[in-house]
Amino acid sequence: MAQYVCARVTRIDNSDIALFDRDWNNTLYYFVMNSDEHIYLRYGGRDSRSPDTYLSLSSLEIALERGLEIHRRYQGGEIKPAARPKPLFPRDFKVLAENTLARRRCVECHLVNDYRLVEKEQEGTLDKLVEMYRSPDIRTIGIELDVPKGLVVKEARADVQAAGMQAGDEIAGLNGTPVYTFGDLQYRYDKLPRDARQMSVTVNRGGRPVELAIALPAQWWVTDLRFRQLSVEPRPEFESRPLTAAEKEKLGLKAAGFAAEVKSIGGFAQMLKVHELKAGDIVFAVDGVEVDEIADTPELYIRLRSKAGDKVTLGYIRDGKQAKMEVRTQSMAFRK
Repeated sequence: MAQYVCARVTRIDNSDIALFDRDWNNTLYYFVMNSDEHIYLRYGGRDSRSPDTYLSLSSLEIALERGLEIHRRYQGGEIKPAARPKPLFPRDFKVLAENTLARRRCVECHLVNDYRLVEKEQEGTLDKLVEMYRSPDIRTIGIELDVPKGLVVKEARADVQAAGMQAGDEIAGLNGTPVYTFGDLQYRYDKLPRDARQMSVTVNRGGRPVELAIALPAQWWVTDLRFRQLSVEPRPEFESRPLTAAEKEKLGLKAAGFAAEVKSIGGFAQMLKVHELKAGDIVFAVDGVEVDEIADTPELYIRLRSKAGDKVTLGYIRDGKQAKMEVRTQSMAFRK
């Protein structure tokens, strides 16, 4: 740490958020950079389990050591300065400027993301797959890291195991871009197009690099949104399990449909009585639609195809009988 100049940013009113690009719902984030504002690496990141799943003093120490190594390479001319993105400031977002800056309030990190998404939705440019489902969980494809050891793989399962990844491998690159920390890995992984079906991962194994071609499942980008508290998310207030092909056939439902069994009801639904679904109900349609090219559950369809606060009509089966139910999706509100 004595070889670093440390700066703690407590408000970002005048920060260039294009340069300091990140997932704004992360709790803690470090940029290791030089005085030319060339970013060497990122440290931080999280998943739905906890704000600090991937944070530890040991992994931070590894990141700081890597930062010093990269700095020496930069000073030696081995690494060239990266092209700086076009500057972007909180004041450039109209909704954020009107609701926060104009009232002389502090621009907090989560506000940057939330008001930016609100503005995009108003403009009709919101891509929910990219903007709502940020920072896909690497465990979905089978990567479990040994967190104190940085990017060393603790366990490889599913798609990455099938591609040849092994416990003890150290992840070193994604699609040709070096990654030095989990923060780097999550940042680069999040930049993949949501229709990507394969990615290349470089691992260090026994002192040599190994290239792995990893197949991505259709919904590799799906994440738990509950901790994000997004104003643009239409919350259906229930969670469900996709039906199997055999279960759909037995019920006479479309084989390609997103019919699913309700497993749990959200707390707001119970408290505010926003709908009367019960665990065990089969929801097979939303506003008369039963099949979607992306969604495999009715609540995912609602999140992707509706706006917060919209009313939708669910087609459902209870005790063997089909019926319809109107539901108003919930809009998350929090201090702004």
